[in-house]
Amino acid sequence: MDQAETPTVSGDSENGKRKIPTGKLYAIADIHLSYQGNREAWAELTPHPGAGLMIVGDVGETIEHVELAFSTATKRFDAVWWCPGNHELYTLPAGSSRGEHKYDECVELARKFGVLTPEDDFVVWDGEGGSAVIAPIFTLYDYSFKPDDVPLKDAVEWAKEENIEATDQYLLHPDPFNSREEWCHSLVRRFEAKLEAAKAKHPSLPFVLANHWPLRKDLVNLKFIPRFVIWCGTTLTDDWHQRFNAKVVISGHLHIRRTDWKHGCRFEEASLGYPRQWKHRAEIGMDVNDHMVEVLPGPEPPVGGEAPTKWGHFGHRPNRSPRN
Repeated sequence: MDQAETPTVSGDSENGKRKIPTGKLYAIADIHLSYQGNREAWAELTPHPGAGLMIVGDVGETIEHVELAFSTATKRFDAVWWCPGNHELYTLPAGSSRGEHKYDECVELARKFGVLTPEDDFVVWDGEGGSAVIAPIFTLYDYSFKPDDVPLKDAVEWAKEENIEATDQYLLHPDPFNSREEWCHSLVRRFEAKLEAAKAKHPSLPFVLANHWPLRKDLVNLKFIPRFVIWCGTTLTDDWHQRFNAKVVISGHLHIRRTDWKHGCRFEEASLGYPRQWKHRAEIGMDVNDHMVEVLPGPEPPVGGEAPTKWGHFGHRPNRSPRN
């Protein structure tokens, strides 16, 4: 199959075929629907006719959470993209699908709803913001975001020295691979090739990359749990925004909203987070719609293509009805 096609975003919908978006493209990550407060918030997602939405991982741990995410989003947006986070890959409940099989189950469910995934052909966006290749990808992590003086084999023990250990170590199984690192490296090779093919087909188009884990270590700033950094990506993707002419890169995972500019590319951390983490924003009237990032058209790049980090950046309330 071609790795990038013109937009033919089809799937189940009330009209039998999903519309081709002509409006804006939004993104959100880490909606964590295992929490009742987040499920209630997700139900408040408002209709966005003509728009597209990228869901950038960690919708929940079970197939039921994934189904709720897709069923709601596809009723509100003309097109929806998804890429997995670590929580979708968890083996919950005990005895359920593991590793790559769990991922495949999520992909099949996405296709039922017409949601595009990393396993589908990349499509060309022709809505607001101009043409761009929309590329949801899946890379996982390999512990290489460690300090230079810590051997890779000792990275997890280094984190444990500060009582930091990811739940992934117990619930995210790499089957059929021997390790998470091996699975990560296989994914990196596969999506590197897919991106190269899309770039060759569309050499003049910018890309929008969406990956749950940040592509660069310098975009990970964890003030209270700094050693959690080893579960946040791989150094193998450090230059992908330049190699693949990325206009925007969307990620999640950190639950720390930020906007960065590197080499003229905008990086957005688009997390909603756990209810306790956005409770103070909810108390001042912000809901899930306020947490969506406008991917395209988005702001113009700064002069010189670089700018200081903008922390806690939130969008506006697009196409919303006034609150009572």
